[in-house]
Amino acid sequence: MSIAAVLFWFSLSGIAYAYLGYPLILKVWAFFAKRSQSDPVSGVLPKVTLIVSVFNEEQVIEEKIVNTLMLDYPRDLLEIVFVSDGSTDRTDEIISRYADCGVMLRRYEGRIGKTACLNNAGPLARGEIIVFSDANSKYDQEAIRALVWRFSEDRVGFVTGRTRYLSPEGKKKCESVGSYTSFESEIKRLESLIGSCVGADGAIFAIRKQLYRPLQCADINDLVIPLKIVAQGFRGKLEETAFCFEETVKTEMQEFHRQVRIMNRTIRALVNHAFLLNPIRYGSFAFQLFSHKVSRLLVPFFLLALVATNLMLILEGPIYLLAGFTQASFYLMAMGGVGRCPGSIARLMALSRTFTMVNLAILYAWLKYAKGETYVTWMPAQR
Repeated sequence: MSIAAVLFWFSLSGIAYAYLGYPLILKVWAFFAKRSQSDPVSGVLPKVTLIVSVFNEEQVIEEKIVNTLMLDYPRDLLEIVFVSDGSTDRTDEIISRYADCGVMLRRYEGRIGKTACLNNAGPLARGEIIVFSDANSKYDQEAIRALVWRFSEDRVGFVTGRTRYLSPEGKKKCESVGSYTSFESEIKRLESLIGSCVGADGAIFAIRKQLYRPLQCADINDLVIPLKIVAQGFRGKLEETAFCFEETVKTEMQEFHRQVRIMNRTIRALVNHAFLLNPIRYGSFAFQLFSHKVSRLLVPFFLLALVATNLMLILEGPIYLLAGFTQASFYLMAMGGVGRCPGSIARLMALSRTFTMVNLAILYAWLKYAKGETYVTWMPAQR
């Protein structure tokens, strides 16, 4: 077998493992693991601090405040804190109007970034459980209760919910983004049955306050906080009944830049926490971290190698000819419009488009990381 053929099959295997092999392994593993797993005791109502990170969110902030005040959780047990990263619009003014309702504003000057704001606000939280949220995420009424009951299990250090994405136009579920996040949620669910899920949903996750450790300013909090908690010997769980709603960004370019920012910070987080990949010390979590995060970050390179080697091998047999045709068709679908296509074809095209966009974003994030670029602050998408 030629070097090109070896690289072709190795790259194909790497892609298949990241998106098919690992989920299959989890399904088999979880099938046996869940038999001996007991459910936590419900009815636990600890003191909770809900921290909402904001920057120039005047268009959505009042809706978020009202949504928060309507949560089904005892008001004397729920501290509501909005953390403003030096907002320059009317965001802080709107939040201040609700001070009599128990809504607290903590403003930090200097545009220091979300992570630095959390480092300042976290230690001041009065709740034994901290729930992290975003201004554009609307919680289900039972979300806080659904998150905190999991902490009745002593070794659970963080609990993540999930986001249901809606299109801005008709408030309908967004097919491509929804399918991708559903895939992620299923992975986290299976990981939870085995031991600990990897990472959290930044719009809706909770931790034990005592486990919070200061982050670097460039850290992505919904990955680094869980990693630091696992490093302390605790686990993370997905609670499927805890969810929030969030609109997708309006343009694909906005989503692309959002993904670049996320992936760039994810790469940096994994490099800084590479010690967690040691299976001798961290057991199955090391395997999960590599399979869930590292293997996904390698997929763009496998995709490039697959195209290059396929072109070299295209005349070596029908299998390579078929592979070339499949790749070409896939990327043509990703470039096509879906407006007038039948439902099933439109969904396939949307998924191919999302897959391609995400992997282009990962590749661009790697280039930025190699150049030493990172992200500390963020801008809300134009709504």
